[in-house]
Amino acid sequence: MAAEVPRALRVDIVAPDRRVFQGFAAGLRAPGADGGFEIRYNHAPMIASLTVGPLVLTMSGTEKLTFATSGGFVEVIGNVVTILAETAEPATDIDTDRAKNAEQRALKRLEEASADLDRVRAEQALERARNRLRISMAD
Repeated sequence: MAAEVPRALRVDIVAPDRRVFQGFAAGLRAPGADGGFEIRYNHAPMIASLTVGPLVLTMSGTEKLTFATSGGFVEVIGNVVTILAETAEPATDIDTDRAKNAEQRALKRLEEASADLDRVRAEQALERARNRLRISMAD
């Protein structure tokens, strides 16, 4: 559990297979399904859906923790933020080569599209791979 930050949010990020993060942050930037948004101390209660993109926690000072997420939900009650993510991977854990390979596989599937290819799923796979790649290279 990360150290408490004064005037901070308690943040829990949970994926289906594990708790990804539990601790305190000064703020949070998230990829909302209707546009990105930021949560700070004393934010109004809310529930929002997330999409593919970076989830960025601002810790004390200028330190930031970035996670690649592929969707889910965020709930804010009081100064407690709970994120139920389809996936949430810390930038430091992303294997850049693996992300590049996933991007290439997705591009190849789209280029070799056949009648039985689910184009929407293939485009979503490409978007997830590119998100992981961007986040891994920015870290």
